Amino acid sequence: MTGTITGAGFGDLTAFTGMPRLSSLALSPDGTRLVTAVSTPSPDGKTWQAALWEVDPAGERPARRLTRGAKAEGSPAFTPDGALLFVSARPDAEAGPGKDGPKDQAALWLLPPAGEARELFRPAGGVSGFAVARDAGRVLLVSGAHSTAEFGERDEEVRKAREDAGVTAILHESYPIRYWDADLGPSYPRVLATTDPVDVDAPRLGAADLVDLTPGANARLSDSPAISPDGRWVARTQGVEVSAAYGTRVRLRLAAADGSDDRVLADREGHSFSQPVFLPDSSGLVAVRTVDSTPDRPWRNGLVRISLDGEVTDLAPDFPEEPEHPVVAPDGSAVYFTSSHRGHQPVWRLDLASGEVVKLTATGSYNEVRVSPDGTTVYALRSAWDHPPQPVRLSATGVDQDAVPLPAPGAVESLPGTLTEIDVVVEDGRTVRAWLVLPTGASAERPAPLLLWVHGGPVMSWSGWSWRWNPWLMAARGYAVLLPDPALSTGYGHDFVRAGWAAWGGKPYTDLMAVTDVAERRDDIDESRTAAMGGSFGGYMANWIATRTDRFKAIVTHASLWHLDAFTGTTDDSYYWIREMGDPLLQQERLAANSPHLRVADITTPMLVIHGDKDYRVPIGEGQRLYFDLLRHGVPAKFLYFPSENHWILTPGNAKVWYETVFAFLAEHVLGEPWRRPDLV
Repeated sequence: MTGTITGAGFGDLTAFTGMPRLSSLALSPDGTRLVTAVSTPSPDGKTWQAALWEVDPAGERPARRLTRGAKAEGSPAFTPDGALLFVSARPDAEAGPGKDGPKDQAALWLLPPAGEARELFRPAGGVSGFAVARDAGRVLLVSGAHSTAEFGERDEEVRKAREDAGVTAILHESYPIRYWDADLGPSYPRVLATTDPVDVDAPRLGAADLVDLTPGANARLSDSPAISPDGRWVARTQGVEVSAAYGTRVRLRLAAADGSDDRVLADREGHSFSQPVFLPDSSGLVAVRTVDSTPDRPWRNGLVRISLDGEVTDLAPDFPEEPEHPVVAPDGSAVYFTSSHRGHQPVWRLDLASGEVVKLTATGSYNEVRVSPDGTTVYALRSAWDHPPQPVRLSATGVDQDAVPLPAPGAVESLPGTLTEIDVVVEDGRTVRAWLVLPTGASAERPAPLLLWVHGGPVMSWSGWSWRWNPWLMAARGYAVLLPDPALSTGYGHDFVRAGWAAWGGKPYTDLMAVTDVAERRDDIDESRTAAMGGSFGGYMANWIATRTDRFKAIVTHASLWHLDAFTGTTDDSYYWIREMGDPLLQQERLAANSPHLRVADITTPMLVIHGDKDYRVPIGEGQRLYFDLLRHGVPAKFLYFPSENHWILTPGNAKVWYETVFAFLAEHVLGEPWRRPDLV
């Protein structure tokens, strides 16, 4: 499978959804093997199914497929002796009748350098994540267990008793109670460390082979735990109650992997710690420290080094963006990290001796950064608006490099248009920039209709390829697509975020209109045929735009905020929301100034409302209320409802229906074509 696609393929939704999608990256201890997960539609076309592929770090050999399980496989990581661990819910062919454990739960599997994969551990609560001690080979596992039960047999007994009694109830004594699309409890994640190293010859694991480092856990982990290279220490996050209004902050705890010690490592009022990664000599770690947000101040990230005795040292305190996902060089001399920067997400290198920060990459959006054992080479997954994620190679010390792509599935050979940038200086002096996708053939003689797409977040940016919001599908149908970064977007400094903080209907809106004006003044854009669309925060902005102007022929709003007071208490993350917009009883004016539902009588533009029932971040009530409000005010509207989807539309069939409905709605109102209802809805 090469999985390449040409520009013509973007006109075919089946071809598009069949494109291989890469995620995760693992580098072997000797630096000779690179493994990624490649997802394609399952044989029945109803779900995504990932397999592990090996990529040649030298870029000389074609990629080869390693696994062919009936279930998806992912999260690859190597043991010190070169065995490949991964997570999969595939059945265990070697288990005898009644001995293969809970069949639907994800298990930890081991693939030796030569031979077949075998199952290592399938607990009742599944394996939701793991990490390997680089030198010692001990493995850190995350698995669910009932908060009142000991991990292992007792947890299995409680699960069976609930099932036999027909009990699905969950009693909550803390907050939150949901996360994105999942109910929290009665099973909560436990952090478990193996008592012995895991290698090629490791036997099947049981509860007796693990140390439960979080017995009685009754909260979700806010980040993945880390294990030190020598296998002695484990760092994990823990929520700390702040107040009834502002919820919790996050601190780091340090535990001995044998369970003999557990203590607070880093805790600071008004701050949270996340993304811990140990130094190569296991003497401390690097983490992200966040200044927690308030209604008067956005959050800010910074990198810190923390010794095992809890001394915290700021790293690169003057860095103007939001660093995340730190990776320490094998010799401990540098920290590599990513951060948004003017429509890109580069890899940065921080020299720990001098404090110098350099930008390794010129263009693109990078994640899954891995450093070679000799410290000379960096590998990562790179995407950009003109290419989906692809494994690449970089020099560890270069500046503004063009990454070297490595042969892998999912390459894009051509696109149905071109990519450019535009910008505008707005009233307060900020420069607002945007990507502009132009369809093939757009010209002064054949100007293209324009779609304004607003990103979600809101504190993020349009910095890399999106499968869910893919402008090339629109370009293949003749549309130009504008992808702006208004106030609140990352990559332009802290003041750019602050400009829209707690005032979503203010400068984010005027920024969007200003950059749209610039696009519409181009002679290859037809300003008489425009539409606006967005999801999540972008959906909020689509709703707000509808209340403020009738310049657009149609508006598509997905998973959108509508009634901000009601949203405050029904979203799964109410504390984060209150930390920006404030308490609805105490900051009523702020909510009223920004809530689009109070302005529904001003809407005249036809709207397509889209929402998933399993969306807990922006609950379905927002979409239902919006649709009803539009109808009772006589606004032409349609409601595309997904009972089984969440904040995103993830399954292949529903994703195709999503696009088909959007295409038909835009064709009716922007292109003047007859409404054509998609066949399967």
